Amino acid sequence: MKATVKAVIFDLDDTLHDDTLTYRRAADAVAAAVGADRGIDPKALTAAYIAEADAFWQTLSPVAFTQSLSGLRKRMWGAALASLGLHDDDLAAFCATEYDRYRREFLVLWPGALELLARLRARGLKLAMITNGMAETHREKIAILALEDAFDEIFIADEVGLIKPDPRIFALAAERLGVAPADCVMVGDRLDRDVRGGNDAGMYTVWMNVRGETIPPDGPEPDVTVLELAGVEGALPDARNRA
Repeated sequence: MKATVKAVIFDLDDTLHDDTLTYRRAADAVAAAVGADRGIDPKALTAAYIAEADAFWQTLSPVAFTQSLSGLRKRMWGAALASLGLHDDDLAAFCATEYDRYRREFLVLWPGALELLARLRARGLKLAMITNGMAETHREKIAILALEDAFDEIFIADEVGLIKPDPRIFALAAERLGVAPADCVMVGDRLDRDVRGGNDAGMYTVWMNVRGETIPPDGPEPDVTVLELAGVEGALPDARNRA
């Protein structure tokens, strides 16, 4: 089957911006302040918080949609503090508030992101974003990054009640864009979410391997792998044979 690209769908975090750097810098800033005030190792606190946050996002389910992310982050910081012997609810709330403030301050797009999106649109391609984030924070993030007007459609997990890699969220994006899934390219940094979901929906997939990972034996195979956002445009097929 021959596929002609009519739409490109992007993930957000670690695809259009360096989310890993952003949240680590924010966690470091909070941990430095708490460490200086409470006499604990800031590196240990950062590591404890990141472990809590990673565990949450890796096991994200629709159940999370019934809770506020601000409340969840307070609990994550509370658990991180408790692991170092600090049981202080007010301190956990302070950490969560400061963390959100620093995250907003440190947000920045990958170089050339807006220019890439503009060029794709100039080629007549439809653009969409699919993110597993929550609207509570991600609508603000999208606005800060000036991405609101760069896309024809934006899909945030809790707003549509679907989470990548569920192929239904990819199919929904194609439907809203008015194109067939086979004519869509999915671009993302996560094999288990972006590539697997895009593959299962029948899309052409471009994996942004920004962490230098290796595809596991049972892992989903992307159609193309690039190492950074700058390589995405050259990885898009105009027409390729699809099995």
